[in-house]
Amino acid sequence: MGSPNAGKSALFHRLTGTYVTVSNYPGTTVEVSRGRAVIGGREVEVIDTPGLYSLLAITEEEKVTRRLLLEEGVDLIVHVVDAKNLERSLHLTLQLIEAGMRVVLVLNMLDEAARLGLTIDTARLARELNIPVVGTVATTGEGLDLLRQVIAENVRVAG
Repeated sequence: MGSPNAGKSALFHRLTGTYVTVSNYPGTTVEVSRGRAVIGGREVEVIDTPGLYSLLAITEEEKVTRRLLLEEGVDLIVHVVDAKNLERSLHLTLQLIEAGMRVVLVLNMLDEAARLGLTIDTARLARELNIPVVGTVATTGEGLDLLRQVIAENVRVAG
């Protein structure tokens, strides 16, 4: 999950390696995509949600994502943010943490951030937020092996 245009769907495709099953959320025309991925030797469901900027939902897309997060018992949130606009995205990260949700922060589009001369100390950010932080470039697959490892270490075993 994350804000619009952060690369959520590109990352979703990289993780699942399949075309998605798109479904409309009941009572809306907003689409939620679901797929399967093998991570850490286990098959897990991966959900690609509509973008949102805050848990204080305003748009229908945000309401659908909020409802899914709060009502479906999501085990682990992979919060995808545009690394070029990190400051704007951290508001939602903090809301998720404060709500007691298990979060992995993904700084996507690191290549674009680097072209702008931006560098991000992911280890320090992880210490400050007390959550795992992984840098990726979803379009090329950079950082995906580390992301899979971090997800495997943080997802709960069903049952």
